[in-house]
Amino acid sequence: MNLSERMQEADYYIFNVYKELGKAEEEIEERRAAVQQELKETGTYVQTTEELAQGAKIAWRNNNHCIGRLFWDKLEVVDARHVTSEDAVFQALFTHIEQATNNGKIKPRITIFPPEHNGETRVRIWNHQLFRYAGYQTEDGIVGDPASLAFTEKCQQLGWQGEGTAFDLLPIVVQIGNEAPTYREIPEELVLEVPIRHPDFSIFHHLEVKWYAVPIISDMFLEIGGIPYPAAPFNGWYMGTEIGARNLADENRYNLLPHVAKQLGLNTKHLNTLWKDRALVELNVAVLDSYKKHGVAIVDHHTAAKQFKVFENNEKKAGRTVTGKWAWLIPPLSPATTHIFHKPFDNTVNKPNYFYRDKVIYE
Repeated sequence: MNLSERMQEADYYIFNVYKELGKAEEEIEERRAAVQQELKETGTYVQTTEELAQGAKIAWRNNNHCIGRLFWDKLEVVDARHVTSEDAVFQALFTHIEQATNNGKIKPRITIFPPEHNGETRVRIWNHQLFRYAGYQTEDGIVGDPASLAFTEKCQQLGWQGEGTAFDLLPIVVQIGNEAPTYREIPEELVLEVPIRHPDFSIFHHLEVKWYAVPIISDMFLEIGGIPYPAAPFNGWYMGTEIGARNLADENRYNLLPHVAKQLGLNTKHLNTLWKDRALVELNVAVLDSYKKHGVAIVDHHTAAKQFKVFENNEKKAGRTVTGKWAWLIPPLSPATTHIFHKPFDNTVNKPNYFYRDKVIYE
């Protein structure tokens, strides 16, 4: 983004966010002028804590992939732009985990580290999510999460060694500027995991299946008013199908459907027995029931869709158009039972927003 584009992005953001916050015209014009002058002199500008916090919330509201946007204004924003040392970054991440987990009563939270300036990134987080299970390539096949094979190898190159189980939590890898990356394991007392069990059937038999409580995304960057924040880990709580219909069910992830079907005694010789569908439902029942029994916040996809409808109505009342990517908003289980399946969405990307990096940092 060149200076001219950044100046336009900044001016558009300041004008609109100050309007939304109910600022007086005089204050809006003063801030717009000050930002433009700062950009001319330095090539960037420092956003106020209020501009940063509201921008992070609006970015959630604007994110076309998220079905959970009803709670966008409940996001807890932590301004960590001053945090640049290795110890302080890890401590901020551990604090995020502790506060977001909240003993199972998950709180939406984002921790925003220093912005990028002149192509320089002061804080990098290598992980896809702060919690993620390792994946190991063995002679007998993949153990753990296949999606983590490359990152697990990088962690091993840094000196980390897991136990080799199917659910080894990976360490957090942080890089400060151009220094060598370092890793630290998440303190055990901060880790909340849920053993997955079905309330009625023994669908796993000898397998010990579990999942972590909080999905803290750490490989996206936040852009507010022309300023990119490359390290801004954030979380909500899980929708059950993210675990039960994707992480544990996808063939290129834990691929548990054949195992579940076998334990249920289903006929897997023919697809028209719908064994995959039946196994998928029971796997999702197990996830939802397990999180509930362990007091960890989670939402089923039907409730999430109803909450999204409330969000749509709220946005309409506020005079805003709801954008969305249909393929992401429909749940991966029984999508036609939700209203989302039956309507189109405008996939226009508005800013502020969260964006995926062009490439993996450690490649």
